[in-house]
Amino acid sequence: MKDLPMVLLRNRKADRTTGLQEYRTSGGYRALELALKELSPKDLCGMVVDSGLQGRGGAGFPAGRKWMGVAEDAPHPRYLVANADEMEPGTFKDRVLIHADPHQLIEGMLLAGYAVGASKGVIFVRPAYGRMAEILEREISKAREAHLVGQHILGSEFSMELEVHRSGGRYICGEGTAQINAIMGLRPQPRETPPRTTEKGLWNMPTVLHNVETLACVPHIILNGPDWFKGLARSQTGAGTKLYCVSGKVQRPGCYELPMGTALREILEVHAGGMRPGSRFKACLPGGASTRFMSPEFLDAEMDYEALRRMGHRLGTGAIIVFDETTCLLRATVNLIRFFARESCGWCTPCREGLPFVEELLDGLEQGRGTREHVEMLRSMADALCNAFCPLAPGAAQPLESLLSCFEDEVLEHLRLGRCPYQTR
Repeated sequence: MKDLPMVLLRNRKADRTTGLQEYRTSGGYRALELALKELSPKDLCGMVVDSGLQGRGGAGFPAGRKWMGVAEDAPHPRYLVANADEMEPGTFKDRVLIHADPHQLIEGMLLAGYAVGASKGVIFVRPAYGRMAEILEREISKAREAHLVGQHILGSEFSMELEVHRSGGRYICGEGTAQINAIMGLRPQPRETPPRTTEKGLWNMPTVLHNVETLACVPHIILNGPDWFKGLARSQTGAGTKLYCVSGKVQRPGCYELPMGTALREILEVHAGGMRPGSRFKACLPGGASTRFMSPEFLDAEMDYEALRRMGHRLGTGAIIVFDETTCLLRATVNLIRFFARESCGWCTPCREGLPFVEELLDGLEQGRGTREHVEMLRSMADALCNAFCPLAPGAAQPLESLLSCFEDEVLEHLRLGRCPYQTR
């Protein structure tokens, strides 16, 4: 579509991955050359801070501030981790990005590594993304042959090695501290913070973790400047572009690069082609499985972190899962809670015991065996899940809480009928 900035997916092709030479021809690695010749690590940190880049993995933490969490006198070696675990239901943007243009991530890691003094980078890849791991290993090897990875990169004093780590495959491995443990071969249970990973991460050394999309933004910020990046957004509080994944009851599900802050209505009706014929929008999860259901009154919401936060919602990963009027949201929530219960690491009681209990209550309600007392118990459990050790259970509570607060009538209709009102099976 005309007049829309195409930054992260500018080299995307329908049938193949962009190679090293094509990436360089399109301006790739010029930001790295510029940084190593003319900019200090502190300059890079300042540029990323000024750009307003927020982490694209879900939390939205300012990337530059995370870099500044590594103290100047922090010990070496230091590490950088690219989180390509991407097991959040409905989220597939990092897969699209790496399949399209893997050197964008590699250059972003090198720039981030230069800024924080890291000498080694690890790309953490989920098992289902085996092809992606092969692409990355192949392209890292080509970059090493071109003196873009390894010792004395481009003839400078900066050296950094990159490697791909294949995950054993659990959702909890996407949590930062659990991922640190997983890379070290330990059980992937979240750690207590502080200390933060920027102080004590891999092997107790300073470690910066970023989502793939976050790192892919860095070369463009360094090459074009912070103001250019901020100007890409459509909202006052956003910066850059965003990869929105759209799935569910729309005509053109897919991954769309659009200005940060694009209205939900435009994403769904223009870019995703609108609802399927005969369907009507009922609700969506705006940022993956660990966000609240949004009803039609939010269709004009600006899809950026701050705008949604003011409305009581979260952008999360920007993975929009769309439901139509024929979908039972109670059944959808059962499915989500079942996923979270299966992926719990079992470390803390609210998550280990609470999620299976919530799944049992919801399943009973959906099948017409529930009572009003069960509904109140679920409200209490939605609060209790927020006392868990890590963000997994509080994330699971998001769709549950919004189901009970925004779609209470639908839940109570199951009680009145003694069955699911959408029952077709």
